[in-house]
Amino acid sequence: MKAVPAWVSYSVLRVLMFAVPLAVLLTLQIEWWLAAGLSALIGVSLSYILLRKPRERVALGLYQARHPDKDVVHPDAASEDASLDRAEAAAASELSQASERERQAE
Repeated sequence: MKAVPAWVSYSVLRVLMFAVPLAVLLTLQIEWWLAAGLSALIGVSLSYILLRKPRERVALGLYQARHPDKDVVHPDAASEDASLDRAEAAAASELSQASERERQAE
């Protein structure tokens, strides 16, 4: 059986996070426009908090579709490696500048 694409499951979960609070608020006989606004806020908040991994899978799928020739970059590893490389380069640069200043001072 074929796996469900990440964007389909993410979209269904987002719709559910809007529809369930809307149904509850409408059942409590709250005005429809107020219930829709509150449901939208609740849905956005819940999806931001609870759907991080599905959102990242959808974003990765979009990136791969737009850039099929590039390798996948894992954000955590790449940013960590880049920041470590920058820190090492800055430290090496400061050491070389300090040693150059000492030589010029002598």
